[in-house]
Amino acid sequence: MELNKIKSVYFIGIGGIGMSALARYFKFMGKNVSGYDRMRTQLTDELLDAGIIIHFEDDISQIAPEYKDVNSTLVVVTPAVPKSHSEWNYFIKNNFEIKKRSEVLGIITKDTYCFAVAGTHGKTTTTSILGHLLFEAGVDVTAFVGGVVENYQTNLIGNGKTVTVVEADEFDRSFLRLYPDTLCVTSTEADHLDIFGTEAEIKKAFGEFANKVQDKNKVFTAEAVALKGVKVGFSKDCVYRIDNVKIEEGWYVFDIYTPIEIIPDVYLGLPGHHNLSNALIAFAMAYEYGVDKDKLKAALKSFKGVRRRFSYKLRTEKLIYIDDYAHHPTELKAVSQAVHEMYPEKKILAIFQPHLYSRTQDFMEEFAEALSTFDNVVLMDIYPARELPIEGVTSAKLLEKVKADKKELLNKEDLLKILKSTDAEVVMTIGAGDIGEMVGEITKVLEEK
Repeated sequence: MELNKIKSVYFIGIGGIGMSALARYFKFMGKNVSGYDRMRTQLTDELLDAGIIIHFEDDISQIAPEYKDVNSTLVVVTPAVPKSHSEWNYFIKNNFEIKKRSEVLGIITKDTYCFAVAGTHGKTTTTSILGHLLFEAGVDVTAFVGGVVENYQTNLIGNGKTVTVVEADEFDRSFLRLYPDTLCVTSTEADHLDIFGTEAEIKKAFGEFANKVQDKNKVFTAEAVALKGVKVGFSKDCVYRIDNVKIEEGWYVFDIYTPIEIIPDVYLGLPGHHNLSNALIAFAMAYEYGVDKDKLKAALKSFKGVRRRFSYKLRTEKLIYIDDYAHHPTELKAVSQAVHEMYPEKKILAIFQPHLYSRTQDFMEEFAEALSTFDNVVLMDIYPARELPIEGVTSAKLLEKVKADKKELLNKEDLLKILKSTDAEVVMTIGAGDIGEMVGEITKVLEEK
């Protein structure tokens, strides 16, 4: 498939965070862009504002004529769409070119210098930081991000044609379709066991991905990752490492040790040791690419974060509200470490919506352990996404295992009611489901307290 021959791109599932970045990219490239999604969200509203036409019913008649030309239309489909979807079946029946998001990213990145960021945790933040560092340094880059970057209020950074930065998604082994020139792996923990079956299989897939780059000086790995490459982390045997970490007025201030020099007094405004690690691996990749260290320092200090990654929605002397996308036990522990480090004396309320029945089943004990690091926990029902319920796997079952001083299970309506009277000084909403769509309502309720 040659992209220059494509005039129109139609997305089935356009509101997904990765799909929407591709939609923005093709819109910028001058293509006709339209699509379907099953529900209206903040992301789809932002696409509509950008001039992209979207409808929310599975209805072939709403597909505009310019997208029904089989010779000039590319169809991009998300794996979350059911096989019974009538629009998808229309395009299949009429022999349209149909690709998954990862396949399209592979085509785009094949003819560029591609930085690929992989890992079961940390890839969105690391991709965002790397894209920001390169863009601020003047590199001709486009970064496709799995989150909305606060600096740009979009999930597409830059409009370059020679360098790309992409999230390399392990789900369904999608990252094996990419063509990286430099890559990193931030973590290789068990996840998506409904796809991989075992932790050994997911690690095997990451190994296949890392082997797509033969020069191991262009493979960067967090120190806990058992793959050959340039080790990045906190211990003295790392090639790139962080040392002398201090907290000053809400900033991390630290030194970066490279193979050839020490870069002192580097600032990062993102809380949590996991974000220090993410920032360092992005810094190392850009530094090895040849970006000036002073430009990297300035860009790192100016990075504002990613929407739904420890995002401050309310920050007053009396009350703080933070929203985070964490949906794996390791991510929950990282969020807990960050918020307790920043606010050790404050009362913290953690509101968590589990994501997927299979993930909750696979990590029931680990989720309970992570949630037990909070004194006050509210659980919401499991967000099913693409799954059907699994017997015996419920938020109520998870709540039984949580050892918090105060804990309860609430629906959305009751959650808003208790927030009006909570004595918590820090409120956190956590999860990858539709709890993200409640952030505006929750912010309003807390502002009115």
